Amino acid sequence: MKWLRSGLRRDVCVVVASEGSPTAQECKAALESQYDERIDPSTFYGALGTLTDTGHLVKTADGIHDRYELTEAGERALREHYAWVDEALD
Repeated sequence: MKWLRSGLRRDVCVVVASEGSPTAQECKAALESQYDERIDPSTFYGALGTLTDTGHLVKTADGIHDRYELTEAGERALREHYAWVDEALD
């Protein structure tokens, strides 16, 4: 799965899964807190766009903000990736 080649995209999916349906800014802030550094906005929004385009996230409008949710395909891919990581660490 090509989308899994990017750690940022994987981490975006983790944040979205854990937060429910965060806004883009909430997701970016959570990642910056985790990484302890600023994420370039064009890189971050590019990752969101790719995940939306590939069907791993769905974007919905909520007033002036867009909210993101993990799709079934996104959750499945994330679980498969982490099962692979868990197996590799055993």
